[in-house]
Amino acid sequence: MDSENQRRYRTALASQEDHPVTSFRHFSAMTSGSEPSDSSEFLTLLKSENVFVVHSRRRNGLILFKPFHAEFAGPGAAVGSHYDRDCQGVIPVGNLSLLTPDSHAECQKAYLIRRQWVRLTKQITENKLPQQRVQMILNQFESYFDSDTVAQLPDEAFALLVGVLPQTVKMVRRTAVVVEGRGRG
Repeated sequence: MDSENQRRYRTALASQEDHPVTSFRHFSAMTSGSEPSDSSEFLTLLKSENVFVVHSRRRNGLILFKPFHAEFAGPGAAVGSHYDRDCQGVIPVGNLSLLTPDSHAECQKAYLIRRQWVRLTKQITENKLPQQRVQMILNQFESYFDSDTVAQLPDEAFALLVGVLPQTVKMVRRTAVVVEGRGRG
């Protein structure tokens, strides 16, 4: 799967510190060569007939913004084609690398992994308390990505992932900072 002749699309936040993501509506990525250079090109790629797989050996993923919610497609998950035609925006998380599957079996496996990522988010949203849903999704992301990467993701992204208002995410994040500050003092 990592052969050089395999077509790769890589949209990277090479240095999270130098390129903070502030909103999914205004996102431009660093690219090289034939890779997508902005959000509209990336969306066109996702809405094409092609299926891509989020590189399974990297800590990376995509937050995909749909009309009324967001989904996270993590390592090994399929993205693109008919599955994401309704995608309205994207945020790459980590050093994103998309690969083309080599076979129908790899494609099917990637769809199953995408479904697992959706199920994980669904489990979080089953919690009745909005603040707890936010804390759970933040914990999930911080257990997988570094805290600086998670801190740069917009409140709106987490809100749409777990079905809460962006103000709820902001409040939970602010409370976490205050609690951390007290714990250190």
